[in-house]
Amino acid sequence: MLDILIVLLYLSSLVVISLILKKKASKNIDAYLLGSNKLPWYMLGLSNATGMFDFSTMIWLVTLVFVYGLKSIWILWLLPAFNQIFLMVYLSAWIRRSNVKTGAEWIDTRFGKSRQSNMARLIVVVFALFCCLGFMAYGYIGIGKFIDIFLSWQYISTYLPFSLPKEFVPHLYGILIMMFAVFYAILGGMTGIVWADILQYLIITISAIVIGLLAMDAMASYPLNVPNEWHSPLFGWKLNMDWTGIIDEVNYKINNDGYSLFSIFFMMMLFKGVLVSFAGPMPNNEMQKILSAKSPKEAAKMSGFASVALMPVRYLMIAGFAILGIIYYNQLNLTVSGKIDYAQIIPSTVNKFVPISLLGIMLAGLIAGFISTFAATLNTVQAYIVNDIYLKYINPDASDKKIGSMNYYTGILAVIACILAGILSKNANSSMVWIVSGLSTSYVVSNILKWHWWRFNGNGYFWGMIAGLLSTLIFSVILPDSMALYYFPFLLIISVIGCFAGTYFGSPTNNETLITFYCSVHPWGFWNPVYEMAKAMNPGFEKNKSFGTDMLNVVLGIIAQTSLVLIPIYLVLMDSQPLFISIIIFLFCAIILKKTWWDKLENEENEYPKRFGANKSIYHNYIVQKKI
Repeated sequence: MLDILIVLLYLSSLVVISLILKKKASKNIDAYLLGSNKLPWYMLGLSNATGMFDFSTMIWLVTLVFVYGLKSIWILWLLPAFNQIFLMVYLSAWIRRSNVKTGAEWIDTRFGKSRQSNMARLIVVVFALFCCLGFMAYGYIGIGKFIDIFLSWQYISTYLPFSLPKEFVPHLYGILIMMFAVFYAILGGMTGIVWADILQYLIITISAIVIGLLAMDAMASYPLNVPNEWHSPLFGWKLNMDWTGIIDEVNYKINNDGYSLFSIFFMMMLFKGVLVSFAGPMPNNEMQKILSAKSPKEAAKMSGFASVALMPVRYLMIAGFAILGIIYYNQLNLTVSGKIDYAQIIPSTVNKFVPISLLGIMLAGLIAGFISTFAATLNTVQAYIVNDIYLKYINPDASDKKIGSMNYYTGILAVIACILAGILSKNANSSMVWIVSGLSTSYVVSNILKWHWWRFNGNGYFWGMIAGLLSTLIFSVILPDSMALYYFPFLLIISVIGCFAGTYFGSPTNNETLITFYCSVHPWGFWNPVYEMAKAMNPGFEKNKSFGTDMLNVVLGIIAQTSLVLIPIYLVLMDSQPLFISIIIFLFCAIILKKTWWDKLENEENEYPKRFGANKSIYHNYIVQKKI
């Protein structure tokens, strides 16, 4: 009973937060979608970290550590995890300098206002809605399955006047939990989401500590029976992970995953991960939080702090669940239909080993991860529909009151669409893989070129995205059981052809747009013709020459981030020597980054006058009207 009260208290607190912040969020569209750009970087960083704590991803990551041990830290790069470092070092600042409300609106700052730009903006809106609704549909079913383990439908149904097929029970539970996320996301806007996320981060942290301590206690009492290679993050040409005689069924998982030739897999994963990171964030809730930062400097700090807040807490919990699952494997009954169901590790472990007095906090923590991700994604859907469809094409002169009503209506419609997509989806896991692997692949080429090549235009962006999306769909139909990573190069080539063909069949972006974009965002890359025009207007203008420093900081950041993943794993394993080495590596990288990255951010605002120089009209528009 106490545990149920804790969960209800947590859910009720979300309602209270939304009611308190409703008035502030309803002032205007900036207040609703971006928190009026008044939220500090550390709050946005905590919120961003909490939003990456979704339950479905947790199941996958626990499975990776269970099966692959320390080598799983590299498979994490499939996401890719290190895209946060690219954002931290330079991309978040570049994005925030645009002063827009959504990723689609950003297109206008790069390609101007023309038919080509409208095509590019439209494809971003469609892409964003597909991604966001897909994640929402997948997520609510995942949390519903989790709740079903603790709240038996067989028991609950005896008190209800209706019956429900067993396969739809997770949908019902997921919808009930989702309603709380909907309530505070729709009423509280971005400010409500961030404040609720801070509460949720605290609950998640307590939960992670509980699971970590339970795993350490088990490690002190029982041997960890795993293959020798499980303990090492190093790898050779082949994986050489053999579970024979320990848990034989795990070998089937390794064979089906296709990671046996680990060096080839790693190189492909690194290649794709770097390109995806260069492209910048997908148009999702993370993009919205970057745009919500007070300034470019704070956007960069937010992205850096998100990794520091996320990795140690998340991997303390992940390592704890995985190790408890291995040690108590025979007691947890993870076998379903004759094979291991790795999704059962988390709920079975919680159900069996978390003390009654802490079970409520643990359940609230896992539910919090889902609610945070769902609410932030819903806010993103509202942003794209209201800002990029309703205000742009339907009612550009809508009053603040009308915009507020539209935010509520679109939120409700998005949830209904999400519920229907979840019910109609035959295989939620396959849908998730297609969203992550397929859609992210189609996004890469167009979004690298938009930053780094001056001649790239809205036409090239549109056809590059279309080529990537269609080829991804075709490959997923022709090769449904193959790993998307291995046909990534072919998708890449097709997208490149689409980008270049579209670019050269379309007219160049007008010079005024290019100069304004280049002077304000100040990217490095192939911008020489635009640089010459900017230089002619302002002889003191200088190129961005920080490519070398940025890449050094990216490498240092990836090493530091990987250390933050290793530290909690070694802590739970109570392996002191590699734990101390990981801490030293992190501190070494952090000290260098303090000088090469953090200190340089402090001069961010002083760079604007130097870049704009005598071009007072552009400078006035960028600095004064947009309040940077």
